[in-house]
Amino acid sequence: MFYEVVPAGKLNELTYSFDSSLLPGQIVLVPVGKRVLPGIVTKKVAQPNFKTKPIIKVLYSNPLPAHLLKVIDFISTYYLTEKGTVTSLLLPRGVEKTRRPTEHLFGFDAHKGAGGRNPFFEGPKTWASAPERPEKKRFGQDPLPDVALNHAQTYALEALQTPLEGTKLLHGVTGSGKTNIYLKMALNASKQQKSTILLVPEIALTSQLVQVFGEAFPGQIVLLHSKQTDSERHQIWEHLLQADTPKVIIGPRSALFAPLKNLGLIIVDEEHEPSYYQENPPRYSAIRTASAISKHLKIPLILGSATPNIEDYYLAKSKNSLVTIKEKAKTTAKKPKIHLIDLRSRDNFTKNRYFSTALLNSIKNNLENGRQTLIFHNRRGSSPLTICESCGAEILCPNCFLPLTLHADTYELKCHTCDYHQKVPTSCPKCDHLGIIHKGFGTKLLESELNSLFKTAKIRRFDADNKKSDSLYAVYDAVKSGDIDILIGTQTLAKGLDLPRLATVGVVQADAGLNLPDFAAEERVYELLTQVIGRVGRGHLEDTEVFIQTFQPDHPVITYATTENYEDFATYLLKKRAKSGFPPYKFIAKLEITMKTEQSAIKKIGSAGRTLKKIPTLSVSTPIPAFHEHTAKGYTWQLIIRAKSRKNLIDSIKKLDQNFKITLDPPSLL
Repeated sequence: MFYEVVPAGKLNELTYSFDSSLLPGQIVLVPVGKRVLPGIVTKKVAQPNFKTKPIIKVLYSNPLPAHLLKVIDFISTYYLTEKGTVTSLLLPRGVEKTRRPTEHLFGFDAHKGAGGRNPFFEGPKTWASAPERPEKKRFGQDPLPDVALNHAQTYALEALQTPLEGTKLLHGVTGSGKTNIYLKMALNASKQQKSTILLVPEIALTSQLVQVFGEAFPGQIVLLHSKQTDSERHQIWEHLLQADTPKVIIGPRSALFAPLKNLGLIIVDEEHEPSYYQENPPRYSAIRTASAISKHLKIPLILGSATPNIEDYYLAKSKNSLVTIKEKAKTTAKKPKIHLIDLRSRDNFTKNRYFSTALLNSIKNNLENGRQTLIFHNRRGSSPLTICESCGAEILCPNCFLPLTLHADTYELKCHTCDYHQKVPTSCPKCDHLGIIHKGFGTKLLESELNSLFKTAKIRRFDADNKKSDSLYAVYDAVKSGDIDILIGTQTLAKGLDLPRLATVGVVQADAGLNLPDFAAEERVYELLTQVIGRVGRGHLEDTEVFIQTFQPDHPVITYATTENYEDFATYLLKKRAKSGFPPYKFIAKLEITMKTEQSAIKKIGSAGRTLKKIPTLSVSTPIPAFHEHTAKGYTWQLIIRAKSRKNLIDSIKKLDQNFKITLDPPSLL
C-alpha cells in the first residue's frame, strides 16, 4: 500500500510504501535523503510509476483529528508556505523521542497550582489537567457550576449563540465581564461533551481568567505556555491525543493546534493583539486559521476585545456578526479622572522635563497613602519624533498619509512605504513656527529620573530589556501585594494586569507611536491607550486618575481613546484606510530581501518590483529600505504590494523566486 506523507521541514507531500493499513493523520517516521524525519500521513494513493521508500515506523496509532489536516492545507495555501513547515505547528519538537515522565506534570488545583505553587508568577514550568479517572466522570454526571450574568451579558450571550456557529466579534468595554460570557459558553460546550480552546496573547497576564476556568473545570484545564520544556509539551500533547473526555485548553496561538477529537468552541481573548500573527515561518494569523477550523467543524469562534482589530470590526459589521457590551460588569466601577497634559507647555513641567507637575503630585500622594502608580511609555515610539514644537503637527507623507521618519545621516525625512523623501523643513508647514523638534526617550531614562525624584520609593522597570530572572512572572506578586510603589513599563503592562492598589496611570508621551511609518500606527496607539487607561477604574479604588502627556492633545486618536469612543474611532480610521488603500479595503503583502551589501539588495528588490509592476491588478511601491535596514545579517530592502483580490496577490507572488521573505496580511509594515 502507498501513502502520501508530509515530512517535517521545507517539503511538501512525498509518497511512501507501507505493509499495513494507515489512517490519515497518523504520525510516522520516514526517510528523506539521508535523514529520518517525522511526518503526517495525509491519504492513501495508488501505486506510483516511480520507486518509493518504505515508511520506517508508525509513532502513534491514534491519528491527528481531521480538522488539523485541514489546517495543513489552509496555511500552506493561504500563506504560501510548504506543507512540511506547517507540521512544526502540529507536532511537538522531538515527537519521535520516548520521554521520561515529568514529575507533577498533571494535577492542577485552581487555588494552589501545580505542586501546590502558583503556576503563573512563582516560576513552575508547567501544569496541565490530570489524567481521566474512570471511577468519576465529571462531565455528564456532576452538575456544572452556574454563571451569573447581568442583563447586558445575558443579551450578548444570546446574540453570540444565534446561530451557534461561525465567527462572531464580542466588543465589550474594559471591565464589561467578557470572561463570564466565555465561561458560560465553555460550560455549554462541555454539556455537549465538546472541548474548548481559549487563546490568550500572553499567559502570564491572564491569571484571573485562568483562575475562573480552573475553578469551573477542575481536572479538565490544560495550560500551554513558553515555560514548558520540549519534554513537557510532548507529554501534554500525547495526553490530549489520547484523551476522550472534554478539555479546556488555554494558551497562546500554538494552543490552537492541540489534538482534540471533540472540539466544540474556540475563543480568542484580546483578539486585537499582534502576537496572534506569527512572524517566523510558517507565517500565519491564528485568528484566520481559527476561522478556517470553525468553518470546517461548523462550531462557534468568538473574538473578544475592548478594542477590536479594525479589519475584524469591519468584517463583523458587514456580516452582522458584531455583539457589543457598553456597560461595566461591576456596579462599583467608576471611570477614572483623565487629565490631558500638553507637552508643548513648559508651565506644565515645572519640576521635571519628563513628568508633569500634576503627575508628580499624584505619585507623591500615592506614596503617602500606600497606593501604586503605573508609568507607561510606548517603547516602539523611541525613534526620533519630528513635530512642530508650537502646534504639535507631524510631517506626513503626501502619498501614504503616514509619518515621515528622520534619517540623521542625510538629515532627510523619508517614507518607509513609498520612499518619498524631503529635507527637514526649517519651519512648520502648518503654522510657520520655526521650532521643528526631534525628541525620543526610553524607559531606562524614566527609571533613572524617578529614582532621583523619589529616593525612598520602591521602583521597578519592566520591558524587553529585563533579565529572565526579573520577568513579569517574578515581579507580578510583588506588584499585586504592594511591595512595589511605582511600576514602569511598555506594552506588556498595558494589558491583562488587574492591580487592586493601582491608583494612578501616567502615559509619558501618548503620541509617540503615532509617528511611526506604519499604516497600523494609529490603531495600535488607540488600543494601547485604551488598554492602559483600563488598568484603573475597575472598582477596586474609588478615586483613580490617568495622566495623558502628549504633544497633540487634539489629535483624533487621543480624543477617541480618552473618551473610550471606539465607534467614532473606527469610522475615522476606516475613512483613512479607504483613501490610502490599506486593509480592509485592499490586501497587502510585504516582500523583503536581505543581502550582504546594500547594492545587491537594491538590485534584487528592484528586479522584483519591475516584474510586479507589469501586472495591472497590483499596486507596487518603489523599493524602500526596511524600518530596520542594516542588521548583523546584512541590508534589508522591501516592497509593499497591494491588491483588491487576494488571489491576484498570491498568484503574482508565486511567479517570483523563493529567496524573498514574503509576509501576507502583515499586521504591521515595521
